[in-house]
Amino acid sequence: MAATPAIAALTAAGIAHEVHRYAHDPRNDNYGSEAVEALGQALGVTAEQVFKTLVIELSGSRTGLAVAVIPVPRKLSLKAAAAALGASKAVMGEAKAVTRSTGYVLGGVSPIGQRTALPTVVDVSALSWPQVLCSAGRRGLEVALAPADLVSVTAAVTADICA
Repeated sequence: MAATPAIAALTAAGIAHEVHRYAHDPRNDNYGSEAVEALGQALGVTAEQVFKTLVIELSGSRTGLAVAVIPVPRKLSLKAAAAALGASKAVMGEAKAVTRSTGYVLGGVSPIGQRTALPTVVDVSALSWPQVLCSAGRRGLEVALAPADLVSVTAAVTADICA
């Protein structure tokens, strides 16, 4: 049995991946930076290869929750993410709505294996790496995979969505 729905989805899709665990400090709410610190040096990856999952709420011509996946050290351009997903505006999703829709808690939201598959945009910078890491669906759990596989399994579009 897979540890999380994200890992189960990758396994079911036959996508090559590696799961990496680290000790999450419950006092730390800077989840992305914690993952970079814990895994970056051990795996020989840079902070730009570790991606965070942000859930946004779209409005305008397209509405509802959506997912933006960007490198941990970067900031999201809500305007660019909205445009990439065919909406006129985006704001950050509310925590309760994020958990209810994805099935994951903040700090452990994976773009993969969500309870409700949400429209997804992955920052185009992911495609410049042979491998990227993102949450595997639990705090202290990351998954490494090819960026093309991340785009494929999430049915994502790619765009420059960083500010």
